[in-house]
Amino acid sequence: MTKHKILSFGELLLRLSSSGDSFLGTDAEVAVFPGGSEANVAASLGQWNVPCSYLSRVPDNELVSQALSTLESLGVDTSPSLLEGDRLGLYFLLSANGLTKGEVVYDRKYSAFSQLQPGTIDWDAVLENYTWFHWSALTPALSEPLASVCQEALESAQRNGLTISVDLNYRNKLWNYGKQPIELMPDLLKYCDVVMGNIWAANKMLGTAVLETLGRDTTPDTYFEHAKESALEVFGLLPRCKHIAYTFRFMDSATHNLLYGTYHTKDGDFISAINETNGVIDRIGSGDAFMAGLIYALANDKGGQETIDTATAAGFKKLFVKGDFGNGSM
Repeated sequence: MTKHKILSFGELLLRLSSSGDSFLGTDAEVAVFPGGSEANVAASLGQWNVPCSYLSRVPDNELVSQALSTLESLGVDTSPSLLEGDRLGLYFLLSANGLTKGEVVYDRKYSAFSQLQPGTIDWDAVLENYTWFHWSALTPALSEPLASVCQEALESAQRNGLTISVDLNYRNKLWNYGKQPIELMPDLLKYCDVVMGNIWAANKMLGTAVLETLGRDTTPDTYFEHAKESALEVFGLLPRCKHIAYTFRFMDSATHNLLYGTYHTKDGDFISAINETNGVIDRIGSGDAFMAGLIYALANDKGGQETIDTATAAGFKKLFVKGDFGNGSM
């Protein structure tokens, strides 16, 4: 059993996804799932019996109650969440399984979470009983006040000795209030012990080098070398950072996915096996399952190779589970 108790912080969302090729139409059917990157991470950790809580700001209504109850049923404590505000953030998936070609439409403006202001949360009090704080780059992408809320949380987490992990989720559609990630993220990332993302997100958030010639046909061995160089640069920029993991995900069709990961410390570099399938059921949440697997491995003091193998396996197995949360496969 892990010695850690983890708090995951972010926006709870509802996902409305088409069951077929079209979202609207006489034959269209829409499925609804609770989600959100940080909730997805918590859902996986809860199913692996890692003590885990989730903090969001959500309206007090029956829809939210059902979403939070789903998390509770998976082993996640949702009691830190704030029940206030007027609406829950939504996103629409205009295809059946999340092929990422502009088919996601966000409806998150004016949500209860997006209206969260600095000074609202007493972070020292909230974090008192936790050893690990998890957040993602999706939160400061929503507004400048939310970036300030993240700053408050990170300062408190560092002050109270928590391990801090971040997913460098980059969604260009969300950064639309006049700031670019490179303007805000370096100051937030300096608090982090664990950084997960990919070499392109690191470039967007920290300005690290990435070659424009890299693509789908670049070999894993070549990507591994670029990952090592990127990680070395990140370690130089973020002195507190001890662990970096990158995912490499490629899709050739709606049901295809090729996935592997790399893991880096200041003492070593590791690459997972190459996982490939033509049987994808739902690719949403795969990166979050990878993040959860990384946290699980690190919280249980796994070695370098086992850490990246655990994270990658969790991310890969999520591809075969409908919905955002996954079923705890790892």
